[in-house]
Amino acid sequence: MQEFIVKAEEAGKRIDVYLSSKNEDISRVAIQRLIEEEKILVNGKKTKASYKLQENDKITQQEEKPQEINLKAQDIPIEIIYEDDDIIVVNKPKGLVVHPANGNPDGTLVNAIMAICKDSLSGIGGEIRPGIVHRLDKDTSGILVVAKNDKAHINMSEQIKNHTVQKTYIALVRGIVKENEATINMPIGRSTKDRKKMAVTKNGKEAITHFKVIKRYPNENCTLLEVKIETGRTHQIRVHLSQIGYPVIGDTTYSSGKNKWGVQGQCLHAKSLEFKHPITQKEMFLEAELPEYLQKIIKELDNGRED
Repeated sequence: MQEFIVKAEEAGKRIDVYLSSKNEDISRVAIQRLIEEEKILVNGKKTKASYKLQENDKITQQEEKPQEINLKAQDIPIEIIYEDDDIIVVNKPKGLVVHPANGNPDGTLVNAIMAICKDSLSGIGGEIRPGIVHRLDKDTSGILVVAKNDKAHINMSEQIKNHTVQKTYIALVRGIVKENEATINMPIGRSTKDRKKMAVTKNGKEAITHFKVIKRYPNENCTLLEVKIETGRTHQIRVHLSQIGYPVIGDTTYSSGKNKWGVQGQCLHAKSLEFKHPITQKEMFLEAELPEYLQKIIKELDNGRED
């Protein structure tokens, strides 16, 4: 159960707008459904999505439990980078959804991991997200850790929460980045114009992204970047880079997505992770090889081909 007390400066807002701004993981439509189901109350009474909040209103919101579904183990080819009794680290391919959800009941990374690990996965992620400690967007490839037991899951979650896990990405962006390296510190929250998108917003959560230039390609008006994130907001790298005028090539959500290589989805790869092993506390540094499509693009750019 979540509780909120409306502050003076928040009075006058619609309750569905207010609550969706408080939690970026739940959409306004989902909030409206919870209101209809009387799982959201104001001062102990049922309300409407259009209700305008008043100062000191007490809102209670029941937390939704993940819908239990019958997960199937599926033989989906996945590159295993590292595995022991506590964790498994994989190189997620571009186009693969991490866990089941509406529209993706199977064919996900979780289904693949279940086939590899059988019953040895942490249950903390719930019925639909066993073992999942952190996520990558569907079209972001790269390194991802899955916990095999609850103790490993709790420790890895704490490391991520405390920003002691170092995540390094490779991004190919449109435009010639002037700075050799820079930091973007802009809060990110749910877009008020499109609830399916994230945006830099005044009331968003802190988001910090560091980048440095690997190589510039003036002939093709693009730049290859190494990106490190301190925080892990939804779509953080894509939102930040688009905001400063260098959208990730192929990204149809935060730019046009048009590119000469016909790439569908962002040219973004989670290259490496540095963390302490959740049980042994050994320092770990693991890397995931760039996907073949991105290797080909970079090779073409390096060769200076114009065709």
